[in-house]
Amino acid sequence: MASEQRLHVLVVDPDEGTSLQLKNFLADDGYKVTTLADPTQAAEELKRSRFQLVILDVSPTHPRQIEALAALRAADRDLCIIATTCVPSVEMAVTTMKHQAFHYLQKPLDEDELRSVLEEAIREKGLRVDLETRLNNEVGSRIRGLRQERGLTLKQLANRTGLSVSLISQIELGKSAASMSTLHKLATALQVRMSWFFETV
Repeated sequence: MASEQRLHVLVVDPDEGTSLQLKNFLADDGYKVTTLADPTQAAEELKRSRFQLVILDVSPTHPRQIEALAALRAADRDLCIIATTCVPSVEMAVTTMKHQAFHYLQKPLDEDELRSVLEEAIREKGLRVDLETRLNNEVGSRIRGLRQERGLTLKQLANRTGLSVSLISQIELGKSAASMSTLHKLATALQVRMSWFFETV
């Protein structure tokens, strides 16, 4: 079995509440997370540890953030940086794009939107090198999306399949690999062919 290689994310945000929220959300989705309150230390932290993604607050209330963005970009031209702000503006959006930020998101962050942006970054940057992890995440994401599209709660899907809520949740988050038997039950309950989970993966 291939070992799981978790992507390492650096969250740079002076707001403690936002940092904690992001850390919990990202950890639940299987990422390794480091948080940093002082943006002036971001480039040094990048030199000390290996990060694939950075989520950087660039709110105008924190003027050193753009300097941090420039320093991060200077330290690693290929680093994937997602900028966030509590006060969006066209000027700031243009500035972040000049520094090749992958995306510019408004706070408070919508978890589904952030998850979608992260998945897009992983695809476009080719960050996921572990096939097993990538497959588990993709299958889980498809199950979650189809369940929500069908208007089913985790409990309702559990009732239909005879599987536990916990197991389905773990599969949706990509933390557990579903057996063929489990996938067959989920496919039947969601009214799709089993092969649908793997198309274009």
